[in-house]
Amino acid sequence: MRLKVKVFVQQIIGFLFLVGLLPAHAFVHHRRFVIKEAPYSKLCSSKNILTVNGQFPGPVLYANTGDTLVVNVQNDGSQNITIHWHGVKQPRYPWSDGPEYITQCPIRPGTNFSQKIKLSDEEGTLWWHAHSDWSRATVNGALVIRPANKTKYPFPKPAAEVPIILGEWWKSDVQAIANEFLADGGDANKSDAFLINGQPGDLYPCSKNGTFKLTVEKGKTYMLRMVNAVMNNLMFFSVANHKLTVVGTDAAYVKPFKTNYITISPGQTIDVLLEANQNPNHYYMAAKAYNSVPGVEFDNTTTTAILQYRGNYTPSSPPILPNNLPNYNNTNASFNFTRTFKSLADKKHPVNVPLNVTTNLLFTFSVNTLPCEDESCNGPNGDRFSASMNNISFVLPRIDILGAYYKNIKGVYGDEFPSFPPFNFNFTGASLPVELQRPDRRTEVHVLEYGSNVEIVLQGTSLLGGIDHPIHLHGYSFYVVGSAFGNFDKDKDPLKYNLVDPPLVNTIAIVRNGWAAIRFKADNPGVWFMHCHLERHVSWGMEMAFIVKDGKGSQQKLLPPPPDMPKC
Repeated sequence: MRLKVKVFVQQIIGFLFLVGLLPAHAFVHHRRFVIKEAPYSKLCSSKNILTVNGQFPGPVLYANTGDTLVVNVQNDGSQNITIHWHGVKQPRYPWSDGPEYITQCPIRPGTNFSQKIKLSDEEGTLWWHAHSDWSRATVNGALVIRPANKTKYPFPKPAAEVPIILGEWWKSDVQAIANEFLADGGDANKSDAFLINGQPGDLYPCSKNGTFKLTVEKGKTYMLRMVNAVMNNLMFFSVANHKLTVVGTDAAYVKPFKTNYITISPGQTIDVLLEANQNPNHYYMAAKAYNSVPGVEFDNTTTTAILQYRGNYTPSSPPILPNNLPNYNNTNASFNFTRTFKSLADKKHPVNVPLNVTTNLLFTFSVNTLPCEDESCNGPNGDRFSASMNNISFVLPRIDILGAYYKNIKGVYGDEFPSFPPFNFNFTGASLPVELQRPDRRTEVHVLEYGSNVEIVLQGTSLLGGIDHPIHLHGYSFYVVGSAFGNFDKDKDPLKYNLVDPPLVNTIAIVRNGWAAIRFKADNPGVWFMHCHLERHVSWGMEMAFIVKDGKGSQQKLLPPPPDMPKC
């Protein structure tokens, strides 16, 4: 039996070498994910949730830069599933990227799919999550990528590294909530609690016994690997009486800076160092939602965990709460924190910002309305909520776009996603015509030539009041070269760009009624999804996809699909 397993492993490694997915020095990690229902109790009630291997949050995956993970995903649940490796570039191999009907058909109940996740230059914290319907609410976990052999962190090695996953909990079935708001055209019900590592914390009923605790020794430094797995909110996070030193985000290093709090968007990861330099005691770590839109209901509760020092002492009861968490509506606190990030930009971590832009794009992000098919829906003025990019509300096809592109299947998608919004108006104006709220519903992609240097201005609009949008691009990290409130000015704003040490990220929050400018080189062929990471906005259609064409060289072409791709 052992010999058969060894031969099987050698065959997989040989395949990976053959298709160029595995360099000579890399290691292959094999994991098995079993998607299944499991009972969980929180907030004085119990329900079954979808899990990986019965765990919530799911298992933490560990690897080194340049390694490959082979994860056999077995669907023993009752609904379709896909798994996305958030922030992994998957060079030339989008087949394992995971978004439903974009790069694959879902893994149906009773079937499996062996996903090959090729790490390249990512170093730090990423995460994985379901990318089908709302199942990522419980199907998620951290992906920790440490430096390759014989390399070190660009800061003293911490005493320990601890994933801190911010999550969300509804007492009701999550999929039922999604089905309900999509059917009635209104907004989704707010959650009942936020979570730290799967636990609501002391401030919620029936939760004190499960509160996550981190034990530290005075004088040592610890790395918190922060992940925002929350469905619909940017989050503020702080540790009572302790400053945090930010050292990385989205698996790239940044110039270290100290802060009393962090703002972390859904989809984003942030690496922070915490010095255990206070008097031995118990201190709360706390997180709560940021909400920039007056009148919009949201979960205005606070989740806590406990930082506890080793030693003999009588701790404060209750533990000390942070006094520097910003107010829930403090837009400046959120935006100013995000603008502080700068790439490390040293010899070992160079910056390669595309300077000669060959493709200029402007994408607007709007919450919209559509006419109600019935007499009345629960959206504004009896309409139903929708969302769009460049006035196109994306319609998911029933055959994956990547498969259709690779096999040249016609009629699955159009290739006319516009480079600029079809209507020019005061995007962040106070009073906009109602007719601008009506988007087109289509399945459109934007085609990029291989090697083009792309700049996209991500412009929020004030339609229906406007809101922050954490925008995630699959298959790439990109440089954020500028951001501000209001409308982008193509003549003045580029003069203020940071082209020296802008942050390299895969998710960026466009501030409410503002803009951000990003740049990347289109050197990863395939189909790559771009979308808002607020889950209700995705459900309403705030998404699109890029097709990056093959280059001329042999190492610039899309690799073939694996034999076990899920069938539609």
